[in-house]
Amino acid sequence: MDAFEAHRPHLQAVATRILGSRAEADDALQEAWLRINRSDTSDVDNIGGWLTTVVSRVCLTMIDARTRRREEALEAGRLPDPVITRPDDAAPDPEGEALAADAVGAALLVVLEKLQPAERLAFVLHDLFAVPFEEIVDRSPAAARQLASRARRRVRGADRDAPTADRQIVDAFLAAARGGDFAGLLAMLDPDVVLRTDDGGGALRIIEGARAVATSARFFSTRRVAHPATVDGAAGFVATEAGVPVAVLAFTVLDGRITAIDALGGPARVAGLGLEAFVAN
Repeated sequence: MDAFEAHRPHLQAVATRILGSRAEADDALQEAWLRINRSDTSDVDNIGGWLTTVVSRVCLTMIDARTRRREEALEAGRLPDPVITRPDDAAPDPEGEALAADAVGAALLVVLEKLQPAERLAFVLHDLFAVPFEEIVDRSPAAARQLASRARRRVRGADRDAPTADRQIVDAFLAAARGGDFAGLLAMLDPDVVLRTDDGGGALRIIEGARAVATSARFFSTRRVAHPATVDGAAGFVATEAGVPVAVLAFTVLDGRITAIDALGGPARVAGLGLEAFVAN
């Protein structure tokens, strides 16, 4: 379809902003192309807007599927296997940098990932691509405007140094845990923080509340070496003991406080996560 190819750069950018992943955006465009190729567009007046709507719907479906996969894994008593990289390996490639430069930086992509799907969609389409609120998928103009406004406030609260700030909070949390600084731990935890621990035994342990999570911080053993890592795009670390990876932790940080910690523990659970780079350093 010639119109699809003509609008591909725009559609690629929209999908990348909504999904936060270039690879998933490629999948979304492939699915959208299959749908569009089967559709009659003879009566479509604004082909660009129509294509954007189709791609947006596909992206929302993918976000919903991503959420359900995670929920199914949690119901099965395990955390999904994360994507783990060393922070110095996480820089975008030149193509990715060019794609992001026109509207949003890497730090903003991290913030967008933390928005609710509907908020992300409204913000991306309206604020980044000037799509009128009347054309936001499955939303009344008033609802779309409210969602975009809510997302805009969240985005404005994050500066371009957000990943660095998150790393500093995670490092400070680790130092407080190792030093037994209970008050320091509480200061960095959201009151409703959730700790999810998967040790490979088939039973997911969930601890809620700042005091309970701070009390459970004993898993930060001083015998272990903590290697900074990016875990599913968030600040985290890989812990090794005697050169063997024994734990992976990912932290969700919002408004300067830790709201969630996902901890994979035990050599058997982390053995297949491709952590050779952390063992070698």
